[in-house]
Amino acid sequence: MTEIIAYGFAVLIGVSLGLIGGGGSILTLPVLVYLLGINPVLSTAYSLFVVGSTALVGSVSYMKKGLVSYKTAIIFAIPSLTAVFLTRKYLIPLVPDELFTIGGFLVTKNIAIMIFFALVMLIASYSMIRDKREETNENQEPVYNIPLIIVEGILVGVLTGIVGAGGGFLIIPALVLLAKLPMKMAVGTSLLIIAAKSLIGFLGDVANQPIEWLFLLQFTGLSIVGIFIGTYLSKFIPGAKLKKGFGWFVLLMGVYIIGKEFLG
Repeated sequence: MTEIIAYGFAVLIGVSLGLIGGGGSILTLPVLVYLLGINPVLSTAYSLFVVGSTALVGSVSYMKKGLVSYKTAIIFAIPSLTAVFLTRKYLIPLVPDELFTIGGFLVTKNIAIMIFFALVMLIASYSMIRDKREETNENQEPVYNIPLIIVEGILVGVLTGIVGAGGGFLIIPALVLLAKLPMKMAVGTSLLIIAAKSLIGFLGDVANQPIEWLFLLQFTGLSIVGIFIGTYLSKFIPGAKLKKGFGWFVLLMGVYIIGKEFLG
């Protein structure tokens, strides 16, 4: 039964990416860990592939509409790709399985990853609920704050490498505020960046993790179906209200994960 629910969430991951251009990675890791019982480290690798592949498919429709800024994507993606690959290839394997104890409570590598991911969820939920960005003029030319874009790219790359999250909730504000992209173009560009850095990050795991390709491709296929559904529904559902509602859901999930890891 839990497996059926998990596959249902796989579709929902794609729907989220199609509707709001992000949020899919926030769902992927908890589904893989808590519903399917997959090791958190391996789950972060799977999350990179699922979200990366789904975002790549989703970005194609934005490309066809001319809603992807390739120059911005390259400026942001190069430091981000480098950071996520190095994090997955070298940093994650270096982290010991047992980190430290607090009052007799042993903090393991798996627990640390889930707690850190939960904190990322709380930040993401705040960003979604309190989103008050002003829409950039659709005809405005991008203005690049290159040093800040590079720094943001590195930070998002490291974050992606640690928790397997695409980081759309960080990328989209960066593109709107630092590159002055219109919101729709920021979403399309964000999907392309998420796809590139997530899949590159996954390559860093291929030699380190026992990948079950059949399961991974099935799960990813359902997520890709979901992004087509989400893209269609986005024509009828106001994105702002949906994003705030999803933000509250992410907030509850973050609190749940923290409670489960410390009390479970």
